[in-house]
Amino acid sequence: MTYPSSTYRLQFRNGMDFGRARQLVPYLYDLGISHLYASPVLTATSGSTHGYDVTRTDEIDPGLGGLDGLRALAGDLHECGMGLILDIVPNHMAASLENPWWRSVVTWGAESPFSRHFDIDWSQKLTLPFLGRSFEEELSEGAVRLVLDPHRDALALRYHDSLYPLHPGAYRDVLEGHADLAITADPKADPDGKTILSAALAPAGARAALEGHLAAVSADPSRVAAIHAAQPWRLADWKTANRHLSYRRFFEIAGLVGLRVEAQHVFDDSHRLILDLIREGTVDGLRIDHIDGLADPQGYLERLRTAVGPDVYIVVEKILEKSEPFATEWSVQGTTGYEFITALADALVDEREGGRLAEAFQPLKGEEHRGNYVQEMRASKRQMLSDNFTGEVRHITLLAKDMADSANADLSRSTLAEAICALITALPVYRTYLTATTGITERDRQLLAAARLEAQDGVRPEVREAIDFVWELLADDKTCNTMPACVEFRTRFQQLTGPIMAKALEDTLFYRENAFIALNEVGGDPGKPTNGPAAFHAAMQARAKTLQHSLSATSTHDTKRGEDARARLYTLSEAPDRWIAATQRWSSLNARFRRQHGERQVPEPDVEWLIYQSLAGIWPAGKDHAMDTLGARLKRYVEKALREAKTGSNWSLPDVDYEQKVAGFVADMLGHKAFLDDFAETLSPFIDAGLVNSLAQTLIKLTAPGVPDIYQGSERSDFSLVDPDNRALLQQPSSDRPQKPHAARADFENYKQWLIATVLAARKNQRDLFNGPYIPLDLSDGSQQALAFMRGDETTFAMTVVPRLAFGKLRPDALHFTEEATRGISLRLPAALEGRSVRSVLEGRTFVLGREIALSDLFATEPVAFLLRV
Repeated sequence: MTYPSSTYRLQFRNGMDFGRARQLVPYLYDLGISHLYASPVLTATSGSTHGYDVTRTDEIDPGLGGLDGLRALAGDLHECGMGLILDIVPNHMAASLENPWWRSVVTWGAESPFSRHFDIDWSQKLTLPFLGRSFEEELSEGAVRLVLDPHRDALALRYHDSLYPLHPGAYRDVLEGHADLAITADPKADPDGKTILSAALAPAGARAALEGHLAAVSADPSRVAAIHAAQPWRLADWKTANRHLSYRRFFEIAGLVGLRVEAQHVFDDSHRLILDLIREGTVDGLRIDHIDGLADPQGYLERLRTAVGPDVYIVVEKILEKSEPFATEWSVQGTTGYEFITALADALVDEREGGRLAEAFQPLKGEEHRGNYVQEMRASKRQMLSDNFTGEVRHITLLAKDMADSANADLSRSTLAEAICALITALPVYRTYLTATTGITERDRQLLAAARLEAQDGVRPEVREAIDFVWELLADDKTCNTMPACVEFRTRFQQLTGPIMAKALEDTLFYRENAFIALNEVGGDPGKPTNGPAAFHAAMQARAKTLQHSLSATSTHDTKRGEDARARLYTLSEAPDRWIAATQRWSSLNARFRRQHGERQVPEPDVEWLIYQSLAGIWPAGKDHAMDTLGARLKRYVEKALREAKTGSNWSLPDVDYEQKVAGFVADMLGHKAFLDDFAETLSPFIDAGLVNSLAQTLIKLTAPGVPDIYQGSERSDFSLVDPDNRALLQQPSSDRPQKPHAARADFENYKQWLIATVLAARKNQRDLFNGPYIPLDLSDGSQQALAFMRGDETTFAMTVVPRLAFGKLRPDALHFTEEATRGISLRLPAALEGRSVRSVLEGRTFVLGREIALSDLFATEPVAFLLRV
C-alpha cells in the first residue's frame, strides 16, 4: 500500500468542480501534497452545498463534470505522482424524490424493489415529514392538491413544489366518475412509476380531461383526505418527525434516510460505482463518513476491505473521546483526525491558567444551568432523549418490553424507557460495537458496566431492576442469544447513542458551556483540564504505534471553528485576568445596547461572554476591519449558537423576537467606536500570540505521527466559525507558487503557506522517517516556553521545535520571541546525537549538534524550527 504523506481536502460544489480542481493540480504538487482528498462527488440533491445528501450512488454528479471529469482529474493527479481519496457516505441517502430509489419506495411502498434498501419500519406507514404544518391544516388551506405529474405519466399529491406519487392501487378511487383509464402497474418493470398512465394518456385530449377531473377532486377536501389515507405513506409536519418517524434518519435530519448497508444486496448496489473506480485505478483511497451510524461498522469494513483489496487506503470518520482507544481490529488505516485537534490543546493551552476562565464564567450562567460540566452534559443528553429522539427511544423501548414480557420480568414500558435513557446518558463514548457475530468485547463490557453503575445512582428500585435487565441484554451474549429481538435491540441502541452524544455535546453543551470556547471542539472534552506537553507527548507516542497513518486534521467542514481562530483563542488561557477585565469593561460600554425580553435583559451574561470570544476568534489581523462582513458573519453565528443551546431559542420553535434582540445588540456593539477601539487594542497581543500558535500547530501537524491533512484554503489561513460561516468563508486555493515571506503579522498567510510547502517537500523525501518513532525532547524550563520532539533514530532523524505561551513575549515587528523570553532556555538532546550534522530546513543553514541548543539560536530568524539529519 502507498500511504499518503499529506492530503488536501477539496470541498466540491460552491464554485469547485473537476475542471477547477484540475487547474489546481500543479499548485497542490508544489505545495507538497501527495493525495487530493475530495468531498462527496456522487450526485446529490439539487443545490446541495456539501454532497452528503446523495441521490444516486451510480452516478458522479454531472454538475461537477461527471464520470469523465473525475477520471480526467485522477489522470492529472496520477501523472504528477499524486493520488485521489474519495469521501463516501454508506450510512444514508437523501430522502428526496430526486433519489430514484426513494421515489420508488414512495410510489410502491413495501412492494418497491428498493423497500429493503432503506432502514424503514414497514409495520407502519412510511412517514414523509416535509409539511410546514399538519396535513389537516395544509389541506384546509388548499396547499395539498391532486395533480398529474408533468414529468411522468402518474398521479401525485402536490405540496408546493413537491409531487408525492400515489400508489397505483389507489388510482381506481381517484379516477372514479371519470373515464375507465388503462393502468399499467409493475414495480419491477417501472420502479419509479414513470409510465403508469402512459397508455391511457395517449389519445388526444385525454391529458387535459384527466387534469380537469383532478382539479374537481381536489376541490373536495374530504376526498383528498381519503386518497391520502389510502397511500402507503402519510404526509406529516416536519416539526413532529422526532416522535413518529418510520425510518432511521441521520441524527435529527429527516431529509436523510438510513441505508441498510449491512445487507449484501444494498452494499453491492450502493458501492458498485465506487468499487469500479477503485478497480480501474481512478480512486486510490476512501474516507468513510459517519461509520458509527452503521449497524455493524466492523462487518461493513471487512466487507469493504474484501471488495477493494489490501492496498487501498481507508480512513473512517470516527470521533474518539479523550483517552478512548481506536478499534485496531478494524480493517482501516485510521481516522479522519479529530483526536489530533484535542491533543493539540494539551500542547498549546496554558494548563495552569485556563481554569481562570471557567471560574469567571460560572457565575454568568443562567439559573437553569448552574451545574458543573458533567451535570450539564447529562442534562443535555436527557433533553435530547426526551425532546429530539422520542421516536427512537419508543422503538427500542418496545423491543425491550417484548423481551421483558417473554422473560416474565415485571417491568413497565415507562420504567424500561427510563432505564434505557439512564444507560445512554451514562455512556461516556459515542457507541459500543456489539454484534451478532462477534458478541461483546471486554472493552465494551467494561464501558457498559461503568455506565450501569452510574445509571443506577439514586434511581427508584424498579428503575434499578430495569437497568439490570437492559444491561444484561447488552452485555450478556448468552442472554441475548435466547431472545430473537435482542440483536435488533442492540443494533438500535448503539445507533442511537452516537447521535445522542453528538447532539448533546457538540450541538447543545458546546453552546452553553462557553467558558473557553477554544476547547469546544469535535472530540474535545472541555470538562477535563488540558494537561500540557507531557500529555501531548504521550498521545503522540500512542499515535505513532496505532494511528501513524491516520489523518491529522486541524480544520474540517465540521469543526466548530477554523484552525487559526482556535489557535488565537488558545491564548486567552495565557492572560485570563486581562481578558476577564476586558470583558467587564466591554459589558459596561455596551450595557445600553441590551434589550428587554420579558423579565430579563438580553443578551444574557453568558451569551455576551460567548459573543466577545467569538468576535476575538475572527477579528481581522489587519487595519481593515470590514465591519459589514464581520457583523453579518457574527450575527449568523450567534443565531445558530442560540438555537443550538436550546435555552432561549431552538430550531423547532425559534424565538425570533429574542434572536433579533440579540442580533441588534451585536449590530450596535459593532457600531460603537469606543468599544471597537478598546477591543482592537486589547486584542492586539492576543492576535500576534495566536499567529505564533497557528504556525506552531501547523509545523506539529506536518511532522507529528499521522498524515497531515490540509483543509481547502487553510494553508493560508482559516479564521472561520462553524457552518455556515466556514462554507461562506471557504477560500479558493491559489495557483501561485509559495515564496518565502517575512514572518510578521502582515505576511502571516504567505508565511504559513510557505512553511507548509517547505516542510512537506522535506517530508516527501523522507517518508519512512515520518512513519518511525516519536521521541519527546526536553527543554531546560520544563517545556514551558517551547515544545520539541524527534522523529526517527540517531542515524536518521528530524526534530521539531515550536514556541509555547508566547503572549506578551513577542517582538513588535515580527512573530519572534524577544531575547528575554528565551534567555537561558535550551533544548536538551540525547547523547547519541552529539556530533551529528543537521540542516535547519527553514533557515537553510547546517550545523553540528552538541548536547544542548539554545532556544534563542533555534528561533533567531524563524518563529519555528525544523531540523533534518544530513
